[in-house]
Amino acid sequence: MTTGTRTGAGAGTGADTDPGADTEAERRRRRAQFLRDLAEARELRDRVQPRRAKAARLRHAMRMRTFRW
Repeated sequence: MTTGTRTGAGAGTGADTDPGADTEAERRRRRAQFLRDLAEARELRDRVQPRRAKAARLRHAMRMRTFRW
């Protein structure tokens, strides 16, 4: 059964929507949601793969120590 509104993962991604028509607020809202999802995925990966997470932390620390301001 289809309705006039679209929700879920496919909402707003149809060919009938013009990418230039999105407002700045809508773009920022979608970007914020994406960044929240990305952070959640990273946290989950760190929980299930602690050894890889530790290695990534050490690599990041080394990059920060060698970075020139």
